[in-house]
Amino acid sequence: MAQPAWQDPVLLPLDTAPVPEYGSGSLADLLPTLAAGQEVPGFTAAIPELTPADRNCVFLIDGLGWEQIKAHPDEAPFLHSLLPTSRGGTGRPLTAGFPSTTATSLASVGTGLPPGEHGLPGYTARNPETGELMNQLRWKPWTAPKVWQPYPTVFQLADAAGVHTAQVSAPTFEQTPLTKVALSGGSFLGRLSGEDRMDVAAQRLAAGDRSLVYTYYSEVDGKGHRFGTDSDAWRGQLMYVDGLARRLAEQLPPRSALYITADHGMIDIPFDEQSRIDFDEDWELRAGVALLGGEGRARHVYAVPGAESDVLTVWREVLGEQFWVASRDEAIAAGWFGPTIDERVYGRIGDVVAAAHDDVIITASVNEPHESAMAGVHGSLTPVEQLVPLLEVRS
Repeated sequence: MAQPAWQDPVLLPLDTAPVPEYGSGSLADLLPTLAAGQEVPGFTAAIPELTPADRNCVFLIDGLGWEQIKAHPDEAPFLHSLLPTSRGGTGRPLTAGFPSTTATSLASVGTGLPPGEHGLPGYTARNPETGELMNQLRWKPWTAPKVWQPYPTVFQLADAAGVHTAQVSAPTFEQTPLTKVALSGGSFLGRLSGEDRMDVAAQRLAAGDRSLVYTYYSEVDGKGHRFGTDSDAWRGQLMYVDGLARRLAEQLPPRSALYITADHGMIDIPFDEQSRIDFDEDWELRAGVALLGGEGRARHVYAVPGAESDVLTVWREVLGEQFWVASRDEAIAAGWFGPTIDERVYGRIGDVVAAAHDDVIITASVNEPHESAMAGVHGSLTPVEQLVPLLEVRS
């Protein structure tokens, strides 16, 4: 609730923001742990609860967070039954990383690195070389992929070490720059239907004595963005993907481990002025801002040179009761983007970083009309967005 005009706002302390479990329980730690168990050189088991397997399959369901599975036992009976298996039988989730968004999370999964190292720190981020906003999901404007993200993927290193490696996903993703920098290595097998992906993933898993297979489904996220997680359309997708997970689990070859996870959760935000703050219509928030990046729940704010401290002050005064509002250096010091920040990544992070605490987003109705119309959103550090499952089935 806003304070009376004569009182200073009560700001959310930055040390109350939950920091992702980088190094022990984040998405970035999953593939390195699996690769270490398969004796791929250079990797150590970062998630100590996991037991090695010769054949590992990761099924990533876009947008299906821990809280969503817990809340829907009727629509997802199979996934819900696996909750006690999560994270090596501890019944605990992983954390996605910050921001909790697809481009960032997929890069963390595939490279085994936190955002501060792989360098995809949000839905959109400024390219310090050009001064333009770079959409890291759609890869616009075009940027040389290996310059933007130079590290090898875990799949590439596993493939080089003799592990049978494959990705099974929609054919449209095969040549995308995000796939190339985050998920390439071994074979890519494009399949249109979810059922075909599950069947092919099981076949690829059986094709090697040591196998590392990744498969992906996107429409839980798609329906959540469009209709919200309290919609029949979203629940229908949840029921469908629950069947896909069961289908894959029932086909596992011997000596296999299936891990079902997600890139983020999702939260529905009401369509009212209190819940949706429109940057494009707010002169205070726009003052001194050259570029607005990120997304509604996790904003990178790039100030006009010399206006950085003024922008930070105003954003704290206007939003600091509902958002954790940090300077770039404060967000880095708090560990939001990981324990270390590569030099090339530093300028991609906003001069101000705003992460939502309350059920509220910062829209941009003029410059981001599609994103501003979404019912379900994600990106911040709250449990409903951050926590993702690591459900396990073994054969």
